[in-house]
Amino acid sequence: MTHAYEYPRAALAVDCVVFGLDEADLKVLLIQRKLPPYQHAWALPGGFVRLDETLDEAAQRELREEAGVDDVYLEQLYTFSALSRDPRERVITVAYYALAKLSDHRIRSATDTLGVGWFALDDLPKLAFDHEQIVIRAHERLRGKVRYAPVGFELLPPRFSLTQLQRLYEIILGTELDKRNFRKKILSMDLLVETDEVEQGVRHRAARLYRFDRRKYERLLKQGFELSI
Repeated sequence: MTHAYEYPRAALAVDCVVFGLDEADLKVLLIQRKLPPYQHAWALPGGFVRLDETLDEAAQRELREEAGVDDVYLEQLYTFSALSRDPRERVITVAYYALAKLSDHRIRSATDTLGVGWFALDDLPKLAFDHEQIVIRAHERLRGKVRYAPVGFELLPPRFSLTQLQRLYEIILGTELDKRNFRKKILSMDLLVETDEVEQGVRHRAARLYRFDRRKYERLLKQGFELSI
């Protein structure tokens, strides 16, 4: 016997805040809407969840289809359910944030969008729907999590200098860090492996490059290790 719900149901969507990092700014990936509502406005990649997929699968699909972004760190953020957040119908969205290396992804616009691009977090255009609130919430989460989890390494190339690493934390946290204290603290955790490589194509003295030892971090985590920046 088939049972049907007798009451109206809200539509379910996902929206994704994708962060990237360059030498000066934390970037956010946006798409330009082709269709109403908010036609021509910039917005976060996202869309409605299909009946045959999970929320995570929907978020991954939308990133891949709307922006050409795949295989990135992705974490569920928050559920946004204001009654008037979408003028078409009652839509609840589950927001995600993702971390992407800028050099790893050749972003491309989907057929149902006018464009796609990276924008500095501090200079975003006016966004559709409640996407500005979603970006703010995602930035707050990232600033909090980067202090106790190694998510920041998702934004760096596989091999990086200590200056690049410090700059990452300064940009995300919005504050300057003392160079000597930062290096002493980060090296004392013994989670960075010094490589034989140095920076290439720089005008200043080439710095030694390091890599993050994820396997060691995961072993230490099981033993109760706490990363603290």
